[in-house]
Amino acid sequence: MKDKSFKRVLWLSPSERWRFRSAKPAPIPKKGSFRQAKAMVIKMNHDRYISPLSTRYAGKEMQYLFSEDMKFTTFHKLWIALAKAEKAMGVAISEEQIAEMEAHLQDIDYEKAAEYEKALRHDVMAQIHAWGDVCPKARPIIHLGATSCYVGDNTDMIIMREALRLVRGKLLTVLQNLSEFALRWKDEPALAYTHLQPAQLTTVGKRATLWMYDLTLDLADLDYVSSSLCLLGSKGTTGTQASFAELFDNDREKVKKAEEMIAKEMGFEKVVPVSGQTYTRKFDDRVLSVLSGIAQSAYKFSNDLRILQSFKELEEPFETNQVGSSAMPYKRNPMRSERMGALCRFVISDRTNTAITASTQWMERTLDDSANKRLSVSEGFLATDAILNLYINITSGLVVYPKMVARRVAAELPFMASENILMDAVRRGGDRQDLHERIRRHSIAAGKKVKEEGLENDLLERICADPAFGISMEDLRPILDSHNYVGLAPEQTEEFVRTVVQPLLSSGEEIVGSEISV
Repeated sequence: MKDKSFKRVLWLSPSERWRFRSAKPAPIPKKGSFRQAKAMVIKMNHDRYISPLSTRYAGKEMQYLFSEDMKFTTFHKLWIALAKAEKAMGVAISEEQIAEMEAHLQDIDYEKAAEYEKALRHDVMAQIHAWGDVCPKARPIIHLGATSCYVGDNTDMIIMREALRLVRGKLLTVLQNLSEFALRWKDEPALAYTHLQPAQLTTVGKRATLWMYDLTLDLADLDYVSSSLCLLGSKGTTGTQASFAELFDNDREKVKKAEEMIAKEMGFEKVVPVSGQTYTRKFDDRVLSVLSGIAQSAYKFSNDLRILQSFKELEEPFETNQVGSSAMPYKRNPMRSERMGALCRFVISDRTNTAITASTQWMERTLDDSANKRLSVSEGFLATDAILNLYINITSGLVVYPKMVARRVAAELPFMASENILMDAVRRGGDRQDLHERIRRHSIAAGKKVKEEGLENDLLERICADPAFGISMEDLRPILDSHNYVGLAPEQTEEFVRTVVQPLLSSGEEIVGSEISV
């Protein structure tokens, strides 16, 4: 018993070891062997690769959607739907057989399935045999007429649909957080940047609308792709439905009706009109394209925030006991934004997998898609979930430093106000051309003071000291009100939130919550 317990643990995968640990206790073995096996389980959790997407980043809901429990329970649902449709079309399947399957919907014997797969070298057949052992009366009719892609591809489509719904809810949450932020700070003048150089003023809130607009485009793409998803249905080995035609005595209407019944049972309005053995892998690519778009938008936000945090204008949330640097205790690094950017790069590059896979499918079926899509689709969603969790967390606690924002505006405002100063001086009787040249020379001298000597911008003092302008600092005060230089930024912010964002948020039941811990 000692050796068997020990060896059993050795061949289990990480997920299987977890089930081994959490399973109902087996009879207590001989002295010492159980402790030895338990110690081995604990050790094995640390001596093999485990994805950080499941241990550090992705949320529980998304992890469940791509779990084996979700996958194989959906297999069972599809086999039940198939049996019901076949029975309705006249196949000799009893209510007792269907009832048995329904009673054991959640029963998945992973250990038995692992044994079958080791012998059969086929994951779907292993599940058929394992569930057949659980449902002995239904065993003869499980998977009748179907091929592996009946459960594999249909399950993948179901999971992607549910995963997109979860992503949608989190996108709406980010939009909600940002809209509240934008409205709160819509009137706060701030430096805008072109080429990362100070440009005409915007407002803190207006900049947030740029982040939001990107997300609304992503949401539109998501909704379009989601609406286009449909089941593979029951297409058979090469997409011709030959096995079902045989099963239903070549009755074309029965074949069609059975497929419609399966789709309805699984919550879909339609199936793909034509296929080989699989649904076209263009679906996977379209879904990953949506995720890539979200990652692009989030990456833009994270980079902007990192820059603004370096300017000390904006800051991501920082916990009371959070350590910014192991060496420099004073630091408040934008670690969440940096993590977001890292995950965004992964998702953006991951889309290439589905593009190549879709373009290299041979004829009606080739299996080189399988190993790739097991990784690319699941990890794409898990990473996107982690990105959105970070986005929600950051936007729920964004910190603005208005005095620092105003200070940076004040440092550049004299240059931006020069045109207004010029106009005011002309109205006082000055020569426009002469005054323009004088401001140009004063601006160059002031810029030299700032850049070469590290001194404050003294352009205004220079202008006031120039008798050609005949203007005092008191006269300049109204001209230097930063709110005069933000254009329609406050109005644009209000209008965008009201006309674009709020209608999207009207379906509030989809919003998953404004705060997420990361």
